[in-house]
This record gives sequence, C-alpha cells and structure tokens, in this order.
Amino acid sequence: MDRMFIFGIGYTASRVARALEGRGWAVTGTGRNGAVAFDDEAAIRAALAEATHVLSSVPPADDGDPVLARYADVLRHRWIGYLSSSGVYGDAHGAWVDESAPVGSGRRTARAEADAAWLARGARVFRLPGIYGPGRSALDRVREGKAHRIDVPGQVFSRIHVDDIVSGVLAAVDAPAGAYNLADDLPASQNTVIEEACRLLGCAPPPLQSLDEAGLSAAARAFYSENRRVANGKARRVLGWRPRYPTYREGLASLA
Repeated sequence: MDRMFIFGIGYTASRVARALEGRGWAVTGTGRNGAVAFDDEAAIRAALAEATHVLSSVPPADDGDPVLARYADVLRHRWIGYLSSSGVYGDAHGAWVDESAPVGSGRRTARAEADAAWLARGARVFRLPGIYGPGRSALDRVREGKAHRIDVPGQVFSRIHVDDIVSGVLAAVDAPAGAYNLADDLPASQNTVIEEACRLLGCAPPPLQSLDEAGLSAAARAFYSENRRVANGKARRVLGWRPRYPTYREGLASLA
C-alpha cells in the first residue's frame, strides 16, 4: 500500500489527504487535522519509516524550515513534496514568471530559502499563488463585509482553486523532482475578483479606496507590494495537469 505522511494537514493538505484516501492510500500526519503531534518525534519517525511518500505544507519559521531541521535525515530514498509559494519570485512588475525566474528577491526570504532547501533534497516543490476554495474566497469576504477594492492601477495577481492544487499534487506522484507552478490561466486584479463575487451575490461592490483609507494590516498591505503573473506551462507539459477552474470566474461560480 502507498503510504503518505503529511506535515501540516490543514486547509489544503486535508483535501490532498482525502483525495489520496479515495485512491486507497493510507494517510497520516501532523497539523490541526492530523493524528500525530509535531513534537512527538518518536511517533513521527516511526510513521516516516513506513511512509512511501512525504508531503510538507508547513511554512518556514524565521530560523528555517522546521520539518527539515528535525526530520531531514529520514526523508531520503522516498518521494517528497513541498507546498511552497509563488511569493518566492518577488515583485516582477506585472511580468510573467515561470520556474526559471530568479527567486529570493521578494519579501518572503525565509520561504525562498525553504523552497531551495526542499529542491536540493529532490522534492517536487509546488509554488502556489493565492489559494481559494470553499469557505475561503472572495465570496466569503464579501458576505462578511471584509472585502476591499484598493486603488492600485495595474496591480495583478495569480490564484489557484484548492481542488486544482490537489490534482497537481496527484499528477506529480509519478513525475520528476523539481519546481512546479500551479496557478490558473488568468491573473487578475483583486478588484476584478471582488467585483465578480459581488455580481454573483447580487450586491454592490465596496467603494474604491486607497491603501491608507482601507486601514489594512501590515501583512495585507505587503500583499499589494508585489505584482506578477504566474505561468503554469511546465505543470501542463510535464505533469499533464489542467486546472479544472482555469479562471476565477469558473472557480467563484462553482462556490456560489
């Protein structure tokens, strides 16, 4: 039996786990939906000894990747995967970036270092843009009154439906190691996505505001400091992957 151990079974990885279990895999791991505590080193090492595949969705800490720091020695000689971020590319001023683009120049230095460390160990590294899906989308922000339209001309972002991440990870089970961008086909401004969510819900979009007027947190403001389009051509060519939701329109319509 194929056995997957997942570090950090949260929003995205829990869906990967369910998909694998539906295919007959045995899945266990750490995280809020996992059965093993991250600090229970004996239990984790015992589980890793039986695992045929290992996936990590644990973000890096300031001092490095916590999974590699504690368990790198038992990750050899098996399939390993890592859910990374397209934030490793930094600000591309709206240009397209693929897996050959330089990394490490953006605000997510720790993520870029972790990304490189997993690649060096032969992982399939999935670089993900903004993740949305059930309970976590522009529709939910509009319903909760937390949606903003920010006046930042020319700003675009890529995004990915959580189900398309799942299909990408499954497609990579038999694929070579390396970095793979998993993103939809139509980068768009946050304003455009919020406006589509409002159209689907039959309500007026929120007013257009400046960053200062919106009163965003430091983390939210940082989101607007970078501008890029994430290309998914390698995942299509090498993995044979195709997004079920090629744009935010199909993705939001499915959630509405």
